[in-house]
Amino acid sequence: MNVVRRRFLEGLLRVFDLALQVLSFACTTLLVVYADGSISLREFLSIRVSILNCFLFGLIVLGWSLAFSLCGVYQSRQEPQRETSNIFKATTLATAMLVAIAAAANIRFITNPRFILLFWAISSNLLVCSRLILRYVLTKLRGNERNLRHVLILGTNSRAIAFAQKIQARPEHGTRLLGFVDSPWHGLEDFRQTGFRLACEFSELEAFLRGNVVDEVAMFFPLRSFYEHASRVAAFCQQHGIILRFDPDVFDLKRTHWNTEEFEGAYHVCTEAHDSFAMVIKRALDIVGAFTLLGLLSPLFLAVSLVIKFSSEGGVFFRQERIGMNKRRFNIYKFRTMIPGAEKMMAQLEQQNEMDGPVFKIKDDPRITKTGRFLRRTSIDELPQLFNVLIGDMSLVGPRPLPVRDFQGFNEDWQRRRFSVRPGITCLWQINGRNSITFEEWMQLDIRYLDEWSLWLDLEILARTIPAVFKGSGAA
Repeated sequence: MNVVRRRFLEGLLRVFDLALQVLSFACTTLLVVYADGSISLREFLSIRVSILNCFLFGLIVLGWSLAFSLCGVYQSRQEPQRETSNIFKATTLATAMLVAIAAAANIRFITNPRFILLFWAISSNLLVCSRLILRYVLTKLRGNERNLRHVLILGTNSRAIAFAQKIQARPEHGTRLLGFVDSPWHGLEDFRQTGFRLACEFSELEAFLRGNVVDEVAMFFPLRSFYEHASRVAAFCQQHGIILRFDPDVFDLKRTHWNTEEFEGAYHVCTEAHDSFAMVIKRALDIVGAFTLLGLLSPLFLAVSLVIKFSSEGGVFFRQERIGMNKRRFNIYKFRTMIPGAEKMMAQLEQQNEMDGPVFKIKDDPRITKTGRFLRRTSIDELPQLFNVLIGDMSLVGPRPLPVRDFQGFNEDWQRRRFSVRPGITCLWQINGRNSITFEEWMQLDIRYLDEWSLWLDLEILARTIPAVFKGSGAA
């Protein structure tokens, strides 16, 4: 299947999913109206449609489309369990978007808990059932040699064989293996024992591509020693419009995504930790979230500021240099919880440090004021970091920003990968014990966050932060 056709079919699937969402909304509305009995169905259908209502509904549909994309509903070749999980995440997020827009527009019947639950249940079941039917139809088509993607593998090394085994293990994905292409080498005997077929030698490749149905060529040649071969294949595939697939582990970068980027008229293949579009959405959510929270919590900010000002000497806010994204330095803002000159006293307290690794923490730190102890236990002292989020130095969710002193004590390069993203106000460490876990476990949680990151994970961490703050476990 070529790229144009794949994108066309994905576009149709997106339109179909949105149609199911609209159908779910219509069914839910009719059921709720019928159950209430406040107005007749005829009266309800005769309600005038305003331009504002059309605009709001268009905004809702756009939000649904965004939710489905963010939750990975359209990722190709997903396992059924993963696809179902992504659908439930997407419908949950889509329902939340619907309720948020309805609440902002004061559409009361949508914010009714019965409407919310019914809409979520109907939309989730419709989408899951549609995917099951689609999988059944595609399996039948592919069983009849229809809708198949023909793939030819270049190279007969272990990575190429492992790729072929994955293809064979998932026939429902509709990938047909044409065979392997390689020149004679000492590993061919081991290859023949696998039972796979050698379609042709490399010298016969161009003739094979001219005379056979080939949708994709998967290249597993060692690029260093086969650069000229790879270059010829790439040029030939371009001429014929055949998709060329590279081995993603060519540099053994298993946790890195590849991306093509145009720079000054030339295209570069570069690595990135996460999908750039999702990161843009994350930043947008940071700005909206921080701005909203600052507005809602402004009375609390005023009250805390007055308590700090009149309960101890010194300013209201504490500012300290921290290490941010890609080791950029920035000033973090917190409510002051210590006596003036507390940082200068650290050298005297080094021997009392209760944390392993380079981090400095004392459970009963003598520098903390009475008010500061309460602010730390409830994490209220962290709230001014919302200004850091608005500025762009931090995110709502991400590895905690460390002081320069702690950063200079790092001695493992794998730990420094935590600095490849914006630091956050909350993270996995924050909801998993904080200072009650070891420094090694803390770093592993940060790396796990990077490896498993998604917008859904951010939402999950934010939701779990609230009970973690009330519980106060590990806070110091």
